[in-house]
Amino acid sequence: MLEDFPIIKIEKENFPPSLLEIPSPPKTLYTRGQLPHKDFKRLCVVGARKYTNYGKDVCEKLIEGLRGYPISIVSGLALGIDSIAHESALKAGLPNICVPGSGLGENVLYPKSNVGLARDILKHGGCLLSEFEENFMPTPYSFPQRNRIMAGLSDAVLIIEAEIKSGTLITARLATDYNRDVLTVPGSIFSSTSEGPTMLLRLGATPVATSEDILEALGIEFEKEFKTKTLFPDLNDDEKSLVEILLVPQTRDEVINELKWEPSKLGQIMTLLEIKGVIKESGGKIYLC
Repeated sequence: MLEDFPIIKIEKENFPPSLLEIPSPPKTLYTRGQLPHKDFKRLCVVGARKYTNYGKDVCEKLIEGLRGYPISIVSGLALGIDSIAHESALKAGLPNICVPGSGLGENVLYPKSNVGLARDILKHGGCLLSEFEENFMPTPYSFPQRNRIMAGLSDAVLIIEAEIKSGTLITARLATDYNRDVLTVPGSIFSSTSEGPTMLLRLGATPVATSEDILEALGIEFEKEFKTKTLFPDLNDDEKSLVEILLVPQTRDEVINELKWEPSKLGQIMTLLEIKGVIKESGGKIYLC
């Protein structure tokens, strides 16, 4: 039950400092759960409610690649990419900060279908955060209003799929206004959910293709050896060599060229790693699971 985590009013002197930097900061803040440590970087991840399989896969893959780093994921608990971002953070062991467009009472928390997700986030050390009173019902204006909190809280905002007219782009605009880095994932020219990212790229957003791109934007040094040991501790030297270069998905030919292996050796090691659930091959590329 959400009631296991009481709602606490945060005094203004205890607000995250970045929120006090924005125009019209919230007058009050309420939380269930505990805000992540102040030294954690905050990455806001938002995107389309009507996402594509590509958007889902990208979101899961990018957040999984942040496992083990001092990063918390900020999003709005909404359906679509927001929910996928929160769920992916849970799987990767990263703390969540959820900023709904409602109060934090269980009867009003929006959307109702994500109350279970909110409980899981609280159980795993994340928090719910809102400027609205406990029983405040969501309204059309409350969602853009909460978007300023998500952007203001964060060190960078990552956009994964968005149509031209969307709340996601409101968050991106606010992030720009607040001098936060705006990151986005390029998408298919045939998809309407790529129109928003394409526009953002034209306006100077940072393109993101790997988790390392996000780490660079957040000013965190990527430690390849640390990541390999943390994620896959029980591999032999050849398996580790393959996993290390697959932190960025590769084709078989690219792996063979980089590692100077015979195709038969690659096939044998891939088979072992697939059995272990470490890698998969899809669409002509080899990915970490």
